[in-house]
Amino acid sequence: MNRYPLWKYLLLVVVLVVGMLYALPSLFGEQPAVQISRVNGSDATAQLENRVQTILSNASLGAQSVTLEDGRLLARYDDTDTQLKAAGALKRQLGDDYTVALNLAPSTPAWLQAINAKPMSLGLDLRGGVHFLLQVDMDTVFDNTYDRYARDLPHYLRDQSIRYQRAFRDGRAIKLVFPNAESMNKAEDALPDQFGNLEFKPAQGANNTLVATLSENRADDIRSFALEQNLTTLRNRVNELGVAEPLVQRQGQDRIVVELPGVQDTAQAKRLLGKTATLEYRLVAQGQNPQQAERTGDIPEGTELYHSKDGQPILLDDDVIASGDQLVDASAGFDQQSNQPAVFVTLDGQAASKMFDITSSHVGDPMAVLYTETRFETHYEDGKKVTTQHEDQRVISVANIQSAFGKRFQTTGLQRGEAHDLALLLRAGALAAPVNIVQERTIGPSLGADNIAQGERAVVVGFLVVVAFMAIYYGVFGLIADVALFMNLVLVVAALSLLQATLTLPGIAGIVLTIGMAVDANVLIFERIREELDAGNSPQSAIKTGYDKAFTSIFDANITTLIAALMLFGFGTGPVKGFAVTLSLGIVTSMFTAIVGTRAIVNLVYGRRKRLKKLSI
Repeated sequence: MNRYPLWKYLLLVVVLVVGMLYALPSLFGEQPAVQISRVNGSDATAQLENRVQTILSNASLGAQSVTLEDGRLLARYDDTDTQLKAAGALKRQLGDDYTVALNLAPSTPAWLQAINAKPMSLGLDLRGGVHFLLQVDMDTVFDNTYDRYARDLPHYLRDQSIRYQRAFRDGRAIKLVFPNAESMNKAEDALPDQFGNLEFKPAQGANNTLVATLSENRADDIRSFALEQNLTTLRNRVNELGVAEPLVQRQGQDRIVVELPGVQDTAQAKRLLGKTATLEYRLVAQGQNPQQAERTGDIPEGTELYHSKDGQPILLDDDVIASGDQLVDASAGFDQQSNQPAVFVTLDGQAASKMFDITSSHVGDPMAVLYTETRFETHYEDGKKVTTQHEDQRVISVANIQSAFGKRFQTTGLQRGEAHDLALLLRAGALAAPVNIVQERTIGPSLGADNIAQGERAVVVGFLVVVAFMAIYYGVFGLIADVALFMNLVLVVAALSLLQATLTLPGIAGIVLTIGMAVDANVLIFERIREELDAGNSPQSAIKTGYDKAFTSIFDANITTLIAALMLFGFGTGPVKGFAVTLSLGIVTSMFTAIVGTRAIVNLVYGRRKRLKKLSI
């Protein structure tokens, strides 16, 4: 009556053995390490390994071990202080060709690594690091979009020989003024074919004027594209920073969360994450007087007024030859002739072609490099936090075109630190819109270790209390439930390790809650068995009926809880998702261990005893 076929026992044993194997790496923990990899993505070599060991040895920072893993080098240390010193020494000696990152390397034995067994991935609150919440400035996105249309629309009208008097931006709209109704009608017929994303309507209260605005669908697309482009760019910048296992994800309609495990000094991260910097290459306007233009405010048509680093006015053509978003690669170095810091730039095909055409026809003419940086500054007024946006534009270099060039060239005129940061930003890509750091939270490694210790203590105490209660209240059956509870804990840890789901403090809370909930199913089963015994049924019949009739209630209760956990995962963010993951896994594993696991043990203990008269329950 109460016997399992052999295959069910084998299945249970296989699941338990596999679970223990993949839960084991989490017991070995992690140790501080410095990760070294090449910026170009190529694998590290034995020569680099020897060089790293030499640098560390010379600095008296010898590592516990230096190993080549997955195309990168890992130098392992016993403490974080030595790890930080080693990272600083390697950054100074290796230069910009290598990325040096702080990491926590698993201490998993080789035989477990051979089966791809990994420890659980720990969240920022357990590992330590820095958390940023970035606000994307969508107003700037639309300002840039309308400014571009304000330039493109007049160019198109001139190309189509359609007369107009003026074109200007008016807030979130472009106004086109025509000399007569005939010209306006021609423009109204021609413009939608070329600018399908704009809606053109006659202006109210103004004759012969068209108003162009973005369609609602296009505005939504621009918002979505700006956020996605910023996500991609920030991921690239984080990779350039050399942070191991970072998190960059969207939050809501206009916010981005960036978590950098292991980073304690936030200055460089803040400077590079929120910085919008790019270059534009333009010809210097010939035959114009920039001093007079600055003094009178009368800027000649087709030019724009800027200033050099020493404050001198310069008039540049408004036509941009090439800009930062057309760069394929950028690297910092030194000019071979002047030994000054330089940024070596490689353009894409279209920009390279235009650069070659312009430089071919303007040999001997001066070309300028315009550097633009957007940053946010925060101050307090009347006790309230106020954030203002500042845009710094300056001409960093003016040089005569000696000969035609196209795809690759260099830009000078920056300090060494500026050249390095600019190369990083250009290589990572331009932000579609400036971002403002609205929240910053730093968690030290010691606090992360304290959080882990407290979490472990909560799990152990919760486990022991539940074990004691079940053993006292249900006797042998309680001990069987305790064995299943241990199996459940092992399977939850194994599942987290296999999935590499990030464990956070709320996730630990989910595990503690799972421990309490895991015995609910056994409580229902055991109480049902007690009722059957009180009704005069035989022990064997009581066991079978208790498991069979309690199953429906157990299934319904766990399914409803699982649905709630899945909703938390689907609609929650950050810590809420971590809680939902562990809770969902705990529900699934607890149903397996509480129903299949305990039934198998009960069958082994009582199932073969034909003259069973009493149960310890």
